[in-house]
Amino acid sequence: MKMSGIQVMRHGCLYETEPAYVTDQPLFLNSAVRGTTKLGPHELLSVLKNIEKEMGRTDGIRYGPRPIDLDILFYGKFSIQSDTLIIPHERIWERPFVIAPLIDLLGLAVDGDTVASWHSFSRESGGIFGAWQKLGGESLIGKEGLRRVLPIGDQLWDWSQKTHVMGVLNLTPDSFSDGGKFQSVGAAVSQVCSMISEGVDIIDIGAQSTRPSAPRISAEEELDRLMPVLEAIVELPEVEGKFLSVDTFYSKVASEAVSKGIHLVNDVSGGRLDSNMLNVTAGLKVPYIAMHMRGDPSTMQNNQNLHYENLCKEVASEIYMRVKDAEAAGIPAWRIIIDPGIGFSKNNEDNLDILMGLPTIREELSVKSLAASHAPFLLGPSRKKFLGHICNRPEASERDPATIAAVTAGILGGANIIRVHNVRDNLDAARLCDALLKRKKAHR
Repeated sequence: MKMSGIQVMRHGCLYETEPAYVTDQPLFLNSAVRGTTKLGPHELLSVLKNIEKEMGRTDGIRYGPRPIDLDILFYGKFSIQSDTLIIPHERIWERPFVIAPLIDLLGLAVDGDTVASWHSFSRESGGIFGAWQKLGGESLIGKEGLRRVLPIGDQLWDWSQKTHVMGVLNLTPDSFSDGGKFQSVGAAVSQVCSMISEGVDIIDIGAQSTRPSAPRISAEEELDRLMPVLEAIVELPEVEGKFLSVDTFYSKVASEAVSKGIHLVNDVSGGRLDSNMLNVTAGLKVPYIAMHMRGDPSTMQNNQNLHYENLCKEVASEIYMRVKDAEAAGIPAWRIIIDPGIGFSKNNEDNLDILMGLPTIREELSVKSLAASHAPFLLGPSRKKFLGHICNRPEASERDPATIAAVTAGILGGANIIRVHNVRDNLDAARLCDALLKRKKAHR
């Protein structure tokens, strides 16, 4: 589409759905995009039909199996009725698998006359949102053959099924919790095996310290630390079925790591410390974890970066800008995971407000982007200084009980992934939280 004069600006979530009308065929994937073009509506239709053909679509059974199906849902404010094109698409309002990704392109706030006209086409009092509610709304997600998924490796990951545990593997000499412990390949591999035996879902490998005031090393030095360990890890039979993440803000490191088997890029800077990061990650076609941080690790805790008038609102607004930049670079919303950045540009009270404020952050994101508000949330409070301050535990290794309490609060508030050093005990906390949430849902 981009090569054909269509600039995609926003993406819906990705939905795995049961086939409609002709049901004896495999499951479908559905999403929607919003963009701009100088092509007229019939020219646009012709371009889309050519893309379908190039991607292997042939004439077959109507609604039957096909590799791709591109439809124009809206075109500006126009209503079009011709022999070859009807806009708005005539079957939008009866199809949950169309309306779900369509509303993801919107925010709860109507952003202009064009979007207002789209709402008016629905003929429901609540606009497109009213049409979505009429079909069942958010209660449809996870059932009725409609689930949000995120492609990782060769899997379609449904993050709503349980809380996922990300284990931390620091290859640095100076990380605040375990710096220097896993610098050798043997020690790192042993730690990975230990985390796998304890039930880890994702292993996050970092070769650059991002603790407050940490000195920055070059991409080359980071790769020198990372690659020997990564090459050993991917050869482990036990790592089969686990996801590997690289914790880096360098595009060169991300690219090299993905070429050697990494599945996700975890960027504490949200693309702000390397101007190539977003474009490179878009080309890698892997999930991207965008974290909230102001400044960089050497400046993030200065007075200016710690000043907030309304913490959750400002964090949500700044994360939205990172998501917007990522989408413009070609990373679709359905590949983005959001981390509100506990311990990064936050003081002790701010970290507590994040832990208790995840629903508020989602709510604030939904005003501008429902897709962003539906993204998986990652939370990383493990062993951090604010826990030591509150619990009088100066040694990071003594903060695991406080970490368990923090991740419990986060999971009950909507976190989908917890990033921790102690996998075993935090996995127990996650399992209990999941059971509590399941019971709560059953009583609704």
